[in-house]
Amino acid sequence: MRSALVLVLIAAAFGCLAPAATAAPKGQRDVVVVSNNWAGTADLVDPRSFERLARINVVPDRAERIAQIEADPAAKPLYDFIREVIGEGHNQYVDDGFTSKDGRYVYFSRPSFADVVALDVKTEKIAWRVKVDGYRADHMALSPDGRRLLVSASTARNVNVIDTARGRIVGRIPSGDQPHENNFSRDGKLIYHASIGPVYSDTDDPSEDATKGERVFEIIDARTLKVKRRIDMGKKVAEFGRTGMSSAVRPMALSPDERFVYFQLSFFHGFVEYDLKQDRVRRLAFLPLSARAKKLSRRDYLLDSAHHGLTINNAGTKFCVAGTMSNYAAIVSRRTLRPQRIIPVGRVPYWSTTTRDGRYCFVSVAGDDRVSVISWKTAREVASIKVGDHPQRMRAGTIRRALLRR
Repeated sequence: MRSALVLVLIAAAFGCLAPAATAAPKGQRDVVVVSNNWAGTADLVDPRSFERLARINVVPDRAERIAQIEADPAAKPLYDFIREVIGEGHNQYVDDGFTSKDGRYVYFSRPSFADVVALDVKTEKIAWRVKVDGYRADHMALSPDGRRLLVSASTARNVNVIDTARGRIVGRIPSGDQPHENNFSRDGKLIYHASIGPVYSDTDDPSEDATKGERVFEIIDARTLKVKRRIDMGKKVAEFGRTGMSSAVRPMALSPDERFVYFQLSFFHGFVEYDLKQDRVRRLAFLPLSARAKKLSRRDYLLDSAHHGLTINNAGTKFCVAGTMSNYAAIVSRRTLRPQRIIPVGRVPYWSTTTRDGRYCFVSVAGDDRVSVISWKTAREVASIKVGDHPQRMRAGTIRRALLRR
């Protein structure tokens, strides 16, 4: 009994106590929302059986939206640019998707249409639509109480804050160039945000880093929307002793105690451990490059992403990393920051997320239109799920059971 208590105290000291798995609300069931960027659809997947429960058309108003864009001389060039440069010749119909707290809706950001919509799961009709500032919508975050939805307005240098009950913008958070990733703290009091700059440009040599614009990591008061801290992570990594690194923070993960933030950087095959209390980089995780990746120039990287996808298990002891340019997923020990296993998953793994029960890491394999399911316990792939064209963002949530009986 005494030794068990000692282990608990040690785990608490390192922020590794696993939060208890939260049961789905009464009448709801767990799902993972897989957003199929090029298809304009989303798959709702059972995180235990790996069955696809439903496929949602996220762009039922596509003809209307395209007609509006075609008629707007300011919007049309940006729409074409998003398709050709960011979407690799494809319209970006859906980027991110979160389920509502009541399990009735899924909120989606639609980059090419520069908006966010609430889709009714039962009718697949749009309950509300919010046009974001500027010409592109990107990554989102939903507050723990479900009342506020953040969406990065890529070309407007801000994050729009949407009231989910009313479907309207109620606030804005200033950002740098190309606002990108968003996360709420567990208690909903803080927001962690990062901008990444124009990752679509060809000025990718380290000597051209200044052309990438203002890239900042921000800690924001979620009630007032005031920025509490702005950090240039490139400078922080340089202070640690690694010069020439990008300041563009990509996907991130927080330790269970939220003292440490872990994040990927443009062009970096690995990730960074940052101590929020001491305001400094503590460690870097260096992960392997495939033989193919070693031959690529930085200009060959997909939107500057060496790696793009990072999640931490519920116990706070392991990471699941999407090694984008090396076509693998890696399970990495938090204690050592070394890979426990490298798992070949296919072409362009581009996001990773943990299921609500904490058993699996889902990795979207964008180039193969599938999701790789990896067991946290065994660090092995246990399933492959066929999804729509070019899956990217995935989010764990809950949906009313009655709405999925089809």
